Formats: sequence, structure tokens, C-alpha cells
Amino acid sequence: MDFYLILGIERRATPADVKRAYRRLARKFHPDINPGDQAAETHFRQIVAAYETLIDPDRRRQYDTYGLEVGGPADARIEFEGFDFSRAAEGTRASTFSEIFSDVFRQPGGRPGSAAEPGADLHGTLTLAFEEAMTGVERTLTITRQTTCPECHGAGEVRTAEGRCLTCQGEGALRWARGHMVFTRTCTACGGTGLQQMQGCRACGTAGVTTRAESVTVRTPAGVSDLARIRVPEKGHAGRRGGRPGDLYITVHVQPHALFERDGDDIRLVVPVAVHEAALGAKIQVPTPSGAARLRVPPGTQSGQRLRLRGRGAPSPRDGKPGDLVVEVRLVLPRLIDERSKELMREFGRINGENVRKDLGV
Repeated sequence: MDFYLILGIERRATPADVKRAYRRLARKFHPDINPGDQAAETHFRQIVAAYETLIDPDRRRQYDTYGLEVGGPADARIEFEGFDFSRAAEGTRASTFSEIFSDVFRQPGGRPGSAAEPGADLHGTLTLAFEEAMTGVERTLTITRQTTCPECHGAGEVRTAEGRCLTCQGEGALRWARGHMVFTRTCTACGGTGLQQMQGCRACGTAGVTTRAESVTVRTPAGVSDLARIRVPEKGHAGRRGGRPGDLYITVHVQPHALFERDGDDIRLVVPVAVHEAALGAKIQVPTPSGAARLRVPPGTQSGQRLRLRGRGAPSPRDGKPGDLVVEVRLVLPRLIDERSKELMREFGRINGENVRKDLGV
């Protein structure tokens, strides 16, 4: 992919055409518009390099003559044709050995943008009620992602009707001089054929990807916890030039519950217990995430004591095995509204006169 293809313009484009193409692509691929999108940032750097080269007349003339690099295709070799004393080469007044052979011994490099690039990951959020997190749900989210361009299938260029290559004027080779030494090399734009067979894809601006909205189904496992991340494979941005698509990562936010508090796979619950139930023992009904259950309160239960119901907690997202329901007892004193109740409490105090504050040392 050359600079003309990157900007999506013809080789005979005017400087005004170059500026218009740059502004159009900058509005689409600028890093400020695509925060965190590494693929867009890489493509924007290519756009800037193409613009800075093609907008400058001297740099553009040199690029059209020599290309971005010597080599690229295996058959793009430089050949020495001999000497030409009839004219001086355009813009080449070489006085040293290194200047004369600077193009000949330039190290070949890969074409810009030719390697496959993986797509960037996308990130989103999903809010669930506490009950939904316990059972698991299936939600459909609408995301905006880059997908492979259907016109060029991600190549960034499409085949066109054969015509004369504008870089080499149909000759299949480029000829230039250093001092009075004349060199030629295969035209990299047409591969030495002299024909232009490909042109930049206008549908995607040579990016190989297009942006569109897409519906994605996200399934949350039963027992998913707050701030858990769910990965949806290959639903991020499409890769470029055959690169693997990125992934979609969904961060789950679980709304707090009025009664239950999550502690790993266990569920904590504070349960009010009457004094006589704690003193004598009782079997009481308590709520759980999976429905009501009976809890045995042993005689002599103290306030703050914790009782456990096995298998009544949250299911594990890993293996589905449920945790426990941990019940914290909170004693509730009766309201003494009549003299009979007060007298009974006084009698209870006389019978059970133990000093409950003896450990305080006062």
C-alpha cells in the first residue's frame, strides 16, 4: 500500500486533493476521536506520513521517482545503465561516493502497512439487579465497532480496469541519475508490468475497515459478581489486512440488595431475633436468594452470633457450586408497654442476676 492508496487519491491528484483527503481521513482516524484504538492510531500515523510527503512538491517528486524504499518486491532491483554526460540529473549534484550510491545501497524494507494488524479490543458495561446476578441473564447490547470492509475484504484496495501506470508512465521501470551515472529499477507501483491494476478502496478510504453498529448477545453466568469481566471473543474492532479481530470485554455492575450482602460465594444476612427466641431456642423463617428457608436458633444465642445455612449462598460462576448463607443474629428487646411485662422482666433479672459487665474491671 503506497501513500496514494493510503489517502485514497489518484497519482495525478492536486495539492488541494491531498489536503481534502487528509482532512477527511483525519476526522475519522484521529486518536482523539478513537481513544484507546491502537489500530486507528497506527493508520493515522500512516496518513500523516503520506500527507507530509505528497503535500511537499520536492518530497513528492522524489517519492514518485524513487519510491519510499528500494526493494519491497523481490524483483525490484536497481541496475546501473552506464553514464550520461548529456545532462545533469534533476536535483542531484553528488560529490561523494556515499551520495552517488545512496539510492543503490539503501537497505530494503517492508512496505508500510503491509503486515497484518490485530484489531483493538472494545470495552463496555452491563448493570444487573442482585437477583439477575444470582440466576444469570442474557442481554443484547448495541456496540459500534470496525468491521472488515465488504468492498475490498480488508485489503484497502480493489482491482480496477487495467490502465497505464502513472508512476512509470507504462514503462514498468523507473530511471534516474546520480551525477552522470544512470540507474533503473522495477516500478514498485505496478510490479514492472507498466499497468495499474489496483486502486484505493473508496468505501473505506484504504483503511480496510468500516464502522457500523452491531447487536451482540452477552450471557452472564449465574452468580456473577460485581466488577466481574466477561469476554466476548472476536467482537472488538476488525483486524487489518487479515489480522485477528479484537475482543469485547464487558464489566458487570451488580446493584446492591436491601437485605443480602455478597462475600465471595457466601451471602451475609442480618436477622432480628426476639429475646425469648434467643434464650429458649427457636426455628425461624429466613429469606435466601433461592427462596425462604428454616433456620434453627440454638438456646442461649447471643447478639452478633453467626449461624450458617449450607448451600444457600451464591452459585459459583466457575463450577456452579453454591456458597453458604451466613446469618448474623441481632437481638431485639421487647417494648415494655404494661406493668405485667415490666414485673416479669424484674423477676427475670432477680433470678438471673449475673454481672454481665464483670470483664470490664469496674
